[in-house]
Amino acid sequence: MPNIAIVGATGAVGAEFLKVFAERNFPVDELRLLATQRSRGSRIRWRDREIEVQETTEESFRGMDFVLFAGGSASTEFVPAAVTHGAIVIDNSSAFRMDPEVPLVIPEINPEDAMGHKGIIANPNCSTIIMAMALKPIEDAVGIDRVVVSTYQAVSGAGRAGVTELDVLIQAWARGEDVEKAYGESEKVFVHPIAFNIIPHIDRFCEGGYTNEELKMVRETQKIFHRPDMRIAATAVRVPVWRSHSESVTVETKVKMSAEEAREAMRAFPGLVVQDDPRNTPADTPSGNPADSPQKTIYPMPMYTADLDEVFVGRIREDVSVEKGLCFWVVGDQLRKGAATNAVQIAELFL
Repeated sequence: MPNIAIVGATGAVGAEFLKVFAERNFPVDELRLLATQRSRGSRIRWRDREIEVQETTEESFRGMDFVLFAGGSASTEFVPAAVTHGAIVIDNSSAFRMDPEVPLVIPEINPEDAMGHKGIIANPNCSTIIMAMALKPIEDAVGIDRVVVSTYQAVSGAGRAGVTELDVLIQAWARGEDVEKAYGESEKVFVHPIAFNIIPHIDRFCEGGYTNEELKMVRETQKIFHRPDMRIAATAVRVPVWRSHSESVTVETKVKMSAEEAREAMRAFPGLVVQDDPRNTPADTPSGNPADSPQKTIYPMPMYTADLDEVFVGRIREDVSVEKGLCFWVVGDQLRKGAATNAVQIAELFL
């Protein structure tokens, strides 16, 4: 059985790694939990054992078969050492994603790319993974010319501090306090109050007015699909939701595809769940009252996709503004399929 190290084991993604390894019954001999000096000595219970967290050093990777990096600056500092010690590195940061020598892998889409690794395999951006899962069956069936996507990203995408900030602001509002002043400037994760607000700004702004988060979605999707000619425009937005990212996607296809054909292709794709039955709307009830409807409208929502590995798609319809276009709504847990589960699935390719 393989020996595995997790770098960033005490963070949000590290905790998800541990859950996913256990849930998927991944075979593990030694599990080495690594973090910063501040977390050294803390203990984490996993399966039937209690494991002490060690400080990450260049010698931490000796004897390891897989090293999973949860993300952050530790990747640029320690990934080379892990590779030197002979481990296969699966990295969740953005440090190596666009390196032409490093495969960028979603196992349902391009598992063969992982086999060409030179020690490092990159995990794509969470929003990229969620969108790409829904694009793949369309790309395979008819080909895609252009994609326009707007994301609605949960605060947990910014880590535990993002969740805490939303909680603090909601509690301040409930007490009648000024939400603007509830968090000190030095503590803020988001540039504006996130409670009861929407912020069209994730990551730093780049040339041309796009943010780095938006450009990640463009460049990573093109690399995963081996389609540098695929035209993609993205707008990344932070919303006051705790967990699971949502995305509104419009595609122009090379050959016309009906909405029903798209549903069938998506239903057949592994890891993708179609939830698309919006017919029972309030307008269909005699009174017009939603409470009188015998069935709720069915489409994906973040509240019901949190802590699940699948990506959910609905609101599938033809784009009435172009001849060969489709619109749909896709939702997925960015800490699971968007990070931890995808990384563990990559490791499973080598079992």
